Amino acid sequence: MGATYVTVRITNPAEPEKYWEGLFLVDTGATDTLVPRPHLEAIGLRPKGRRTYQLADGSELNVDVTTADIGFMGEIVGGTVLFGEPGVEPLLGVTALESVGIEVDPLNQQLKRLPSVRLKTVA
Repeated sequence: MGATYVTVRITNPAEPEKYWEGLFLVDTGATDTLVPRPHLEAIGLRPKGRRTYQLADGSELNVDVTTADIGFMGEIVGGTVLFGEPGVEPLLGVTALESVGIEVDPLNQQLKRLPSVRLKTVA
């Protein structure tokens, strides 16, 4: 199974002319979006708090978080963004995907737009 990548623009909602754009790994196992700290600081974003996240191996990571506008595939959503270590690969989490009605097609590992945004999980 291959990896899925998408170009994402992270924008400072208080100063929309300040943004950073990069190639993000789509991570359906991650709840929120992760961006290397230097890119967030460069566009004027500062931590609004800290959260503890559980990693795939069961260990925990306590990180600074903020909110930003997350844009991809012609859509934009406000979301939680984690301050990652410098040089870490940016990750697009499932919350942003689901908020705009986009999911990963597991057969071909591509993003696909749903006909509508779900309000609840469909069995």
